[in-house]
Amino acid sequence: MSRPLVITDCDEVLLYMVSHFRDWLGEEEGVTFTMGNGEFVQAMRYAESGEPVAPEDIWRLLNTFFDGQMHRQTPVTGAVEAIAALGDHADIVVLTNLMDFRQEARTRQLRDHGIDLRVYTNQGPKGPALKAILDEYRPSRAVFIDDLAQHHDSVSEAAPHVDRLHLCAEPLLAPHIACAHEAGHAHARIDDWSDALPWLIGRLNRDDDKEQEEK
Repeated sequence: MSRPLVITDCDEVLLYMVSHFRDWLGEEEGVTFTMGNGEFVQAMRYAESGEPVAPEDIWRLLNTFFDGQMHRQTPVTGAVEAIAALGDHADIVVLTNLMDFRQEARTRQLRDHGIDLRVYTNQGPKGPALKAILDEYRPSRAVFIDDLAQHHDSVSEAAPHVDRLHLCAEPLLAPHIACAHEAGHAHARIDDWSDALPWLIGRLNRDDDKEQEEK
């Protein structure tokens, strides 16, 4: 019988991104980043004029960061140890929304931090990509971890049997983003690995008979 499978996002789950992006914007691009209303596209303004950064320039800046600044990213507190512990219970893969040509860089980046996992890249909603991963691995059960509510919504539609954990470890974002658990698209919202790990292990090892009783 195949092993369980954990499918996890990277940024703000395994590696901090926004805090390093913010620092780089201020140091190199003359842009401030203040997440105050839950809207990423409204968080960025030119420091000199106070004018908002246009959407096309936001994408340009994000691409510039991922092309040349990924070395700034650091592991989320507890993530390296948690992934190692989860490996005793399940196979683990990364599903990250980056352009496909960055797959090798992301794989290498994670490996350099002690997280040696297979990486799948994706653009757009993650439900179809996750479904393709399930078709490949055919796990006995699966858990999905992501920091953005829209991806839990997508996965809940494409693979409703998959357990879903909303985890956003970045304090700059966590208080301001929509909660997938409150929306009914995730089974739990836990923003730190010390509490997330036992929840995940419990889900991965849950007895099938008990699961049927809970339903």
